[in-house]
Amino acid sequence: MFELWGILVIVIACPVLGALPLIAWITYAFKGRRLAQIGTGNISVSAAFYHGGTMVGILAVLSEALKGMAAVLLARAFFPQQSFWELIALIALVIGRYSLGRGAGTTNVSWGFLVHDPLVAGFVAFLAAISLIILRSRQAVKFGVLVLFPIIVSILHADDYPRIIAAIALAGLMAWIYTQIPDDMKLPSQQAQRESQTMMEYLQGEQVLASLDEELDAAIVGAKAATLSQVKRWGYPVPKGWVIAPVDDPQELIEFLQPSELSPLVVRSSAIGEDSEKASAAGQYTTILNVTSKQKLYEAIAEVQASYNHPSAVQYRHDRGSIAAAMAVLIQQQVQSVFSGVAFSRDPIAQQGDAVVIEALPGSPEQIVSGQVTPEQYRAVVVETEENFSCVKLEGSGQVPPSLIKQVAYLARRLEKRYHRIPQDIEWSYDGQTLWVLQSRPITTLLPIWTRKIAAEVIPGVIHPLTWSINQPLTCGVWGELFTLVLDNRTRGLDFTETATLHYSRAYFNASLLWEIFLGMGLPPESLEFLTRGAKMSTPPLDSTWQNLPGLFKLLQRELSLEKDFKRDYRQRFIPGLTQLGNELPDELPPPQMLTRIDMILELLRRATYYSILAPLSAALRQAVGRVKDEQIDHSVAPEVASLRSLMLLAADAKQILPEIDPEQVFQQLDQTPEGKKVLQDFAELLEDYGYLSEVGTDIAVPTWREQPQPVKQLFIQLIQGSEPPKNQLLGSQRMGKFVQGRVDLKGRVTEVYSRLLAELRWSFVALEKAWLNSGLLRSVGDIFFLELDEVRRLATGADLVLRNKLSELVQLRRSQFLQDSQIRDIPQLVYGNTPPHPSDPGVHYSSQILQGIPASHGQAQGRVKVLRNLQDLGDANIDRQTILVVPYTDSGWAPILVRAGGLISEVGGKLSHGAIVAREYGIPAVMDVRGATSILQDGQKVRLDGSRGIVELSND
Repeated sequence: MFELWGILVIVIACPVLGALPLIAWITYAFKGRRLAQIGTGNISVSAAFYHGGTMVGILAVLSEALKGMAAVLLARAFFPQQSFWELIALIALVIGRYSLGRGAGTTNVSWGFLVHDPLVAGFVAFLAAISLIILRSRQAVKFGVLVLFPIIVSILHADDYPRIIAAIALAGLMAWIYTQIPDDMKLPSQQAQRESQTMMEYLQGEQVLASLDEELDAAIVGAKAATLSQVKRWGYPVPKGWVIAPVDDPQELIEFLQPSELSPLVVRSSAIGEDSEKASAAGQYTTILNVTSKQKLYEAIAEVQASYNHPSAVQYRHDRGSIAAAMAVLIQQQVQSVFSGVAFSRDPIAQQGDAVVIEALPGSPEQIVSGQVTPEQYRAVVVETEENFSCVKLEGSGQVPPSLIKQVAYLARRLEKRYHRIPQDIEWSYDGQTLWVLQSRPITTLLPIWTRKIAAEVIPGVIHPLTWSINQPLTCGVWGELFTLVLDNRTRGLDFTETATLHYSRAYFNASLLWEIFLGMGLPPESLEFLTRGAKMSTPPLDSTWQNLPGLFKLLQRELSLEKDFKRDYRQRFIPGLTQLGNELPDELPPPQMLTRIDMILELLRRATYYSILAPLSAALRQAVGRVKDEQIDHSVAPEVASLRSLMLLAADAKQILPEIDPEQVFQQLDQTPEGKKVLQDFAELLEDYGYLSEVGTDIAVPTWREQPQPVKQLFIQLIQGSEPPKNQLLGSQRMGKFVQGRVDLKGRVTEVYSRLLAELRWSFVALEKAWLNSGLLRSVGDIFFLELDEVRRLATGADLVLRNKLSELVQLRRSQFLQDSQIRDIPQLVYGNTPPHPSDPGVHYSSQILQGIPASHGQAQGRVKVLRNLQDLGDANIDRQTILVVPYTDSGWAPILVRAGGLISEVGGKLSHGAIVAREYGIPAVMDVRGATSILQDGQKVRLDGSRGIVELSND
């Protein structure tokens, strides 16, 4: 039992001991510097010497030495001296040191091993010191020691197998950590604390020829060289090259290289900060071609280095807010180009679509980027399939073979995919056999990347200014709260109001910002899409997950207490608030009191928005963890499903009452009998209960069922008239357990509260608009929704006469823009940059017979297409089981229409969208996310959809 406690102490206490940031505390106490925010970000002994000086460095050594010795002595308190558990304690210490303490643990292990086995430690230290003096190679000594000490342990303790295995494991762990973290000793010695510079210069005395074959750090050799080394390690052809860091003497490399007429070199800049996401520095620094001798090489290196301080380059950095750093130099074998050029993986002018823009010419690419010649222009539309890329359209002609242009286009798109979908600017060259990559850097003008995929699910359709001025701060505020919960002070500098924006009066999420946040949280970049659309998610990185464990634990606590918190707020906030709102008559309130009412609703909405975001995420996570299929979940608590069930039961009662049915007189017929009057009374109560639903539940500019009940009445008549719709698939089956189903039910209750509050907010603005229409302040119904919330406040208080005077012009301008945007049918899924132009051809390409989407509800259906771009287009259209409904999006208000159709095709949405849920509930095949469906498909066209495979087959009939 005593030894069991020892194991627990080692497993728990040693990682915590390793994680203690003593070095960071010492450095901050003596120098006021935060190691995590400077240099490499390591919290290490070498970082303490570099940034804190000799005294700080010595204290850092002592603190880490004590940690290592303490871990060994802790193990010795429970186990015999020199047992393998002492090495296990060091391993646990190093894991904590690396995962949470941001250090390698070299000092911990050195001193801890000295206590564990002084003989082996002394012998290894002696050999290491001799090797460092002779070889002056820190890398060789560092990895040599890791090979040497397990061997010596094996020789001296040949019978102690657990000890040998533990020594090998410790060495392997240290070697792996060395490959994962940047080396503080590679930082420029001139920037170290003055008293540490001599030691740094000595330890940096090795002059290793850094080449593109090894992993390079952009903070030391610049992004251009680091990127090319990464691209080469991925397996792409990159000309052989070497890098001279800012602190390196180029003489040894000049002596090593042999430039000649037959083997010329090119000398290029690789400045710190060049080719980054913040600034490309394109054309700011010098490139020297055709270097054919050592003397020319020496001169070219000097010229490239000097270009860093050229006035235009200095001005460029100043204009971009870049900090002056240093210039590394990249030297490569020069490609004997047959054709060369540049390629943009996305069109920088259109800022959308699937086109790769390529400029090419015979000869060197420098003539293109110099701008002194006009290259041949090509445009290749490349779409991604499940396994590869396909060029479906190629524009342009010239001397460059079309097959090579396609190769370049595929190369550009593959590199973009490698770099997390960030658009890439690529220089390339073709020597007749090989397509070489000369450069790859982000297209800075195409950042950030805005995605419609997720936003279309949250707030679909065209959005009025008033709706956005309310929804955007509410939604972004909640996301900011959740992100800050996990990241804590690492959210400094992040502006969560930039999480979402409007393009073409549609909502887009900032994919670039979310990607940055998710990486910081230790989650993969596709996490948000996984949570909202059910996409696959890769495994989070272990080190960042450890780092964010406290924050993730807080988030988990929020998730676990979500139902309890909602019930509390439901009793204490939402029910009293909704009751008070229901007892008020908005039409009788003067503008100042109406503002008080609106502020009360907004305060309730802030809390409701929290639940409306976290509840669906919680349900999706639990469904994924529990491996529960969509078909196994009961959504009967969701308002759109509950309202349909109530309407179906009511229609069944009416059908029994009416012997003969006249579709034009159903309500009059029911009014003639006592039983019929009871049905009409129940119908009115149903409209009252669910009158808060609308076509777009998140858009307060859209009328509610209470205001426009006609679609519900039409469905009621059709339900009485025709055969019964398919019954809910789960009525006769057992509901899932509370772990998943409980969260789905909670999501439904949250949706009801959130939708009711939004409806009350809409009715408040409608009442205010009526008053302003009567007073002449506004001219037309709906004008108020073309104002922003702050403008409504200023008008209600009478505090802004300037706004009053220009109000009519402002509303007319916004209404005109809104109508223009409403006519845009093909909305791009991705937009690159902050000011995209009017949408062009989005590059929707498909087989002449098949459209691909997301499978959302199982089954097959065949019928005739009916395109509905909004509920107002419905008119007298007959929607029945032979109708395949094609819509731009779905929301709760669409439910009465969807349930009448034989199949559903939607341009946006995923498996968790309202339309998909309703379709699954009633056994209607559905395919979501079919791009351009409302434009491609025509009324009356015969199609066959497969909701299991996510495809739509077009018929020639």
